[in-house]
Amino acid sequence: MTFSQKETLLLQDLRSKEELCVEKYTKYEHNAVSPELKTLMGELRKKEEEHVQTICKLMNGELPNMTAGQSGQQQTPTPAGGTAQYASNQSGFENDKFLCSDALSTEKHVSATYNTCIFEFNNPQVRNILNHIQKEEQEHGEKLYKFMSQSGMYN
Repeated sequence: MTFSQKETLLLQDLRSKEELCVEKYTKYEHNAVSPELKTLMGELRKKEEEHVQTICKLMNGELPNMTAGQSGQQQTPTPAGGTAQYASNQSGFENDKFLCSDALSTEKHVSATYNTCIFEFNNPQVRNILNHIQKEEQEHGEKLYKFMSQSGMYN
């Protein structure tokens, strides 16, 4: 499969954004105070690593098979005790709130980038693959929102 110069540049941009997501989630997994947030960040990192692999396959001319089960709706880790888990650790709460807020903002940006890119590709199979990844990015945002809401971080 051959891509136009514009399509190639868009794939490079998407790969770069996905690699940034992997880097952020790796750091956030290590820096999170809440064990549930550490778990969530690790799960999201793994999904972003899959996205990097998918984009790299596209860049190499391969059409990865995107199966319905790949999107896998895993349950969002529920914070133990909501805001109570941070009762004696306000700085931990603020730390985790910052990590979640930044991750949610990143997911919104990445999802919007996929939205734009989907319309720029000629091949309908490639558009479907990018749409599949965008849906997963939206699911990441939903998981972060749920965690924040259950932890009293989202006003």
